[in-house]
Amino acid sequence: MTELLLIHRLWGASLHPRMRIPVSVIVGQIAHGATFGEILEGFPDLEKEDIQQAIEYAAWLAQEQVFNL
Repeated sequence: MTELLLIHRLWGASLHPRMRIPVSVIVGQIAHGATFGEILEGFPDLEKEDIQQAIEYAAWLAQEQVFNL
């Protein structure tokens, strides 16, 4: 996995550091069937790598962690 971008926080939302686009917006579009090309058309300042890193960040957040007590 590539290094995750540092994700900034604003009002409780994770944002792409260069664009101020919530990661949830990018991942939500993918969840609703948008292709990378369609997302790039809608957000021309993004690059393919930005979308991939948003997915990686969302996967990292979703990891199940088990703590032994």
